[in-house]
Amino acid sequence: MSIDFNIAFDAYESVRHRLPRYEQTMAQPKTINTLDDVADDFDVFFLDAFGVLNIGEKVIPNVPERVASLQKLGKRVLVVSNAAGFPHATLVQKYKRLGYDFDPEDIITSRAALLKATVHLKDKHWGLMATRSTGLEDLEELRVSYIEEDSSIYDDVDGFLMLGSAAWTETRQALLEKSLRDKPRPVFVGNPDIVAPRESGFSTEPGYYAHRLADNVGVVPEFFGKPFKNIYELAFERIGKVEKSRILMVGDSLHTDILGANCIGIQSALVSNYGFFANQDLETALKTAQMFPDYILAQP
Repeated sequence: MSIDFNIAFDAYESVRHRLPRYEQTMAQPKTINTLDDVADDFDVFFLDAFGVLNIGEKVIPNVPERVASLQKLGKRVLVVSNAAGFPHATLVQKYKRLGYDFDPEDIITSRAALLKATVHLKDKHWGLMATRSTGLEDLEELRVSYIEEDSSIYDDVDGFLMLGSAAWTETRQALLEKSLRDKPRPVFVGNPDIVAPRESGFSTEPGYYAHRLADNVGVVPEFFGKPFKNIYELAFERIGKVEKSRILMVGDSLHTDILGANCIGIQSALVSNYGFFANQDLETALKTAQMFPDYILAQP
């Protein structure tokens, strides 16, 4: 399902009470052209994927070259993404195909954050929201069953993992809501995004359906990924001891990338010409949300 910008922005605003809290006074972000303008100011760059590295399956022009330039300067460049629907190895190959040269261990995803939280829950049987074609790699140590049209599976499992929604339907959503209404159980969400920018608009992501569960059933999911700190903790473990003032989060979304960075105390840069805010009124959005990045840049 695809939704437009205004609906997506309003949806994020409507769930602010479930997102990390961060009080910020109005600020005036610095406007820059690309990351080259701040290369000397930071040692580590956390890059979102969709809207920063790529739009859907297409690379954003000049970004592979810019990432390579930062790497040649000795900067640590990590992907910090809510791409929970894909196995780690698949993402490694994807970014390589798009022209990026990331160390596989420098690709940090919300899938990994969720898996870290479930390591002590191997005895549980999980209902899995995911696309079958992406496979079950990385999930081998968990007992999972796809939740699709068979209502009995929804009722039999001990909880639910929401990783990918490309194949999700309203019929499946209704089955999930009914099952949780009849018997509340834990819901772990591996992608808090409500939408993701694609070539033809915004796709609805697991967060979209997870917040509907909270609204309609009263079961509040546990989220893994930006803007929640669990994914940043994995990134910090990877980079070791680095002053937070020397780390920059680069993303295209206020409610995930920028909010998350602000909450954990690192600086942030919002991409304006690609991703969520492409061709939109960014200034009004900033004032409405009262979230402000340190930088606004046209493209990474």
